[in-house]
Amino acid sequence: MTEQRVQRRLAAILAADVVGYSALMERDEEATYAEFEWLKRELIEPSLARHEGRLIKTTGDGAHAEFASPLAAVKCAVEMQDHLVSGGSSLRLRIGLNLGDVIVGQDGDLYGDGINIAVRLEGISDPGGILISEKVYGEVEGKLEVGFEDRGEQRLKNISKPVHAYAVRTRAHGAPIEKLGAAPPLPDKPSIAVLPFENMSGDPEQEYFADGMVEEITTALSRFKWLFVIARNSSFTFKGKAVDIKEVGRRLGVRYVLEGSVRKASGKVRITGQLIDAVSGAHIWADRFERDLADIFALQDEVTFAIVSAIQPKLLRTEIEMATQRRPENLTAYDYYLRALPQYYLSTREGLAEAISLVHRALELDPRFGLVAALAGLCHMLNVLLGYSNDPQFDRKEAVRLVRLALSIDDADPETLARASQISLWMLGDSEAGIEMADRAVALNPNSWSTWNGRGHVYRIAGLPEEAIRSFECAIRVSPVDPRLYMTLTGIGQALIELRRFDEAIVAGKKALRQNLSNSAVYRCLASAFAHLGRDAEAREAAARVLELDPAFTISAVIARAPGLAETGQKLLIEGLRKAGLPE
Repeated sequence: MTEQRVQRRLAAILAADVVGYSALMERDEEATYAEFEWLKRELIEPSLARHEGRLIKTTGDGAHAEFASPLAAVKCAVEMQDHLVSGGSSLRLRIGLNLGDVIVGQDGDLYGDGINIAVRLEGISDPGGILISEKVYGEVEGKLEVGFEDRGEQRLKNISKPVHAYAVRTRAHGAPIEKLGAAPPLPDKPSIAVLPFENMSGDPEQEYFADGMVEEITTALSRFKWLFVIARNSSFTFKGKAVDIKEVGRRLGVRYVLEGSVRKASGKVRITGQLIDAVSGAHIWADRFERDLADIFALQDEVTFAIVSAIQPKLLRTEIEMATQRRPENLTAYDYYLRALPQYYLSTREGLAEAISLVHRALELDPRFGLVAALAGLCHMLNVLLGYSNDPQFDRKEAVRLVRLALSIDDADPETLARASQISLWMLGDSEAGIEMADRAVALNPNSWSTWNGRGHVYRIAGLPEEAIRSFECAIRVSPVDPRLYMTLTGIGQALIELRRFDEAIVAGKKALRQNLSNSAVYRCLASAFAHLGRDAEAREAAARVLELDPAFTISAVIARAPGLAETGQKLLIEGLRKAGLPE
C-alpha cells in the first residue's frame, strides 16, 4: 500500500458568514433562506469569478474561498461588502482573510491553520466588516484605495499564537470605501471627523502644535469603540481649505465634525473648539481654552484631554436623544443599546428591567455585539446587588454568562473590561482578576468615565479605599457632567466610610442624591455615615428610604450577595447599617 503524499500550498483564504443568521431565520425562515440563496447566486459567486477566486465550500450561513493572490482576495471582499450596502440587502456579512499554508484534501477542501485563522478572524470581524491578518496586510497595504485600522494582537480560539489583525476601514459598520470621492452612508453608530485646527497666529511652530493636537484628539476618540472615527489622513485632506461642514460630513460619511483654531498672543495660546452636527448644522458644544505657552507638548496633552472629556459625553447624550425619538419599528441593535443606557443609568427596579429587555433584543439582532452583552451582564449584576431580583441565582449566572460572552467577542475593549472587572469581583469574588481587568481598561482608555468608575468600585470592594477614591476623582475629571456621576459619588461616599471620614461621606452622598433620588445604595451610604456620627434621626430617615426602595432589604442579604467582600471593602459600611437600625 503506497503512502499518499500530503499536498500543501500557500493560499489567500476568504471566510464569510451572515450576521445574525439564526435570529433572522427564526423571524422569517423562508424569506431569509431565499435572500441568502440570492446572495450566493448574485453576489458571492460572480465576485469570486471576477477576482479568480475558487469556492471551497458553502456553510449553512456563509462560504469559504481560495485565491492565488491576497490582493485579489481583498478586492473581492471589498466588492461584496460595497455591493451589499449599495444594493439595499437586509443581510450583512462578516469577512475574515488570511494568507497561509494549507493542506489540500482529496475532495478539494482545504485544511490547517491557514484556513482556520481566516474563519476565526471572520468570527470577530465587525458586522459588515473585513478583518485581515498581518500577512495579508503586508501584501496589500498601499495597493488599494482603502484604509486600514490596526486592531493589534488577537487571541483566536484554538490558535496557539496571537494573530495581528487589521480592519479594512469601512463606511457602514464595515462597507469599504473604494473611491475617496464617493459619499458613504452614515454608520449605524456615532461617527466623527476631527478637522485640522486653523493656525491663526501666523507662527509655523503653532502649525505643528495644532496638527499634533488634532492627531492626539483623533487617537483619544478612537479608543471609544462605540465611536466611528475618521482617520487623520482623510480629515487632513481638508487642511487649509474653506469648508462647508455639511459637505465635509457628506464626503466623509460622518454625523459629527469637530473643528477649531489656535492663536498665539503675549506668551499664551488660545484654542477654540466646536462640535457640529454635520447633518443639521446645529452646534452641540463649543468652548475656549487659554493656557501659558510653556511646555508645548504638555499643553497639547492637557487641551486634548479637556476637549475629549467635554465632547464624548455630549456625543453619547445626543445619540441617546435621537434613538428615543425614532419609531420603534425602525430600531436596530445599536438603537436598542442606546435606549437601554438611560434606563441603566436610573438603576431603579423598573429601569433595570427595561434595560435588560432592550439589551436582550439587541443581542437577538446581533449576537456578537460585545458591548451590549457586557451591559446586559452589568444589569443582571445590579439586579442582585440592589435587591431587585426575584431569582438572584439566575441573575448571578446570567451576569457571568453574558460577560464571558462579551470577553470572547472582544477582550480588549476597555468598556467591556470595566464592566467585566466589576462582575468578576461581585459575582465570582475574584478580586485579583477584577483588579487586573480594571487596570487594563484604564490603560486602554484613560479618557473614559466607565473605565475609571469601574476601577474605583473594584478597588473599593477589594479593600483599597484610597486608590478607589483616586479612581473616582479621575472619573469625575474625565466627565464632570456625566448623568452617571451619582454612581461615582456613591462610591466615593462608601470608600470614605471605610476611611472613617464620615462627614465627607455625607457630603458625597448628598451630592449623589441631587442627581438620583431613587438609588438605594446612596441611602445606605448616608444611613451608615449618619449612624457612625451618632446623628440617629438622620440615620433612621435614610434607613427608612432604603426600606422604601428595597422592602425586602436585610443586612444578611447584602452580605450574601457578595460573600467574603463585606470583610474587605464594606466592613464599616455594614457596621453603620446595623447602627442605623436596618433589619439584620
